[in-house]
Amino acid sequence: MEELFATDKTRDILPKIKAFLVKEIYPLETAQNLTGRFSKVAKILDEKRELVKQLGLWGLQHTVEEGGLGLTLCEFGQVSEVLATTPFGHYTFNCQAPDIGNMELIGKYASQEIKDKYLHPLVEGKIRSCFSMTEPDYAGSNPVNMGTTAVRDGDEYVINGRKWFTSSADGAAFAVVMAVTNPDATPHKRASQIIVPTDTKGFKLERNISIMGDHEADHWASHAEVTYTDVRVPVSNLIAAEGMGFMLAQERLGPGRIHHCMRWIGISERCFDLMCKRAATRDMGDGTMLGEKQAVQFWIAESRANINAARLMVLRTADNIDKFGASAVRNQISEIKFFCANVMLKVIDHAIQIHGAYGITDDLLLSFWYRHERGARIYDGADEVHKSALARSILAGYGLEMKKKVPQVAFSR
Repeated sequence: MEELFATDKTRDILPKIKAFLVKEIYPLETAQNLTGRFSKVAKILDEKRELVKQLGLWGLQHTVEEGGLGLTLCEFGQVSEVLATTPFGHYTFNCQAPDIGNMELIGKYASQEIKDKYLHPLVEGKIRSCFSMTEPDYAGSNPVNMGTTAVRDGDEYVINGRKWFTSSADGAAFAVVMAVTNPDATPHKRASQIIVPTDTKGFKLERNISIMGDHEADHWASHAEVTYTDVRVPVSNLIAAEGMGFMLAQERLGPGRIHHCMRWIGISERCFDLMCKRAATRDMGDGTMLGEKQAVQFWIAESRANINAARLMVLRTADNIDKFGASAVRNQISEIKFFCANVMLKVIDHAIQIHGAYGITDDLLLSFWYRHERGARIYDGADEVHKSALARSILAGYGLEMKKKVPQVAFSR
């Protein structure tokens, strides 16, 4: 970990987290547990969660008042990297998406009634949640456009619409739903975010969408298609105020991208470790090791440099968000999103290539991450949208005024 951003808290807890993962979680990374239904391994992980609580490492992302350690975003980013070295890390520590984003949002903007009913059980790990914004009929990178509506009828909202990529809906106790409540308002003030318990009449999980052939993924790894048909919930389930849905989605942007980017760096580090071990020990049959090949050396050197650069970029951005707020460092957030996603995917690819045919088997983590992480260049705003937004901002400083505005991307998981 970069000493530049290390603190007394990170120096204390990171070795403990690493040791726990190596001892308790890495052994669970079998082909059987990494393919098929995650609900099977979740039962084991729930037992590991109790161990995390006993170690005093539960709720790392929460404030001291909420029973957490009061980590800054920069500190938690360093924790997130370590947790990401295994697909089961974040769930075991109750820091998985989209729950962590929902916790942050509800904790900051929801009423005490909502906090008591939904946030506290979520923080304790008794329930899970999902985030329902993306729709199949509208461009996901521009969430001001959506067809799902929430019409007020007395003291209730009546919600109708169709969502997909409602992450972790399978087994979730409630959804945070983005719906149009004020159709006549300006584009950025039409939508609101409303909590919908998944056992409400009219809420239907249509299917878990098959991702890269992983058609049985469930539990926190699912990406569901959900329909809302005359779903009625109390008006008190509204988060913040009507018309604040887009603002709330943007509020998730800064911390959400830090979480994702540090997770990608953690994945990169694990893959880098696997590729280096393979290169140092794989006998080529002629008395030389694979790592003596110049092409392999180039991949290792480039991967090391790119991972280091990505980490410094993300921690700098996290530190600036802590100091100045997400809106002040919007350009840095776009930078890390597309840069880190591509670094991770390139490192995974190099690691697979170095392992040869072994690399594409489910005996290793590499094939799992190759399938699951290709979406990193798409969700949370496609790379191309972030690059365009960044370039436009830069060129505006040179006096170039664009006639057509680029969509404002929002957190969508």
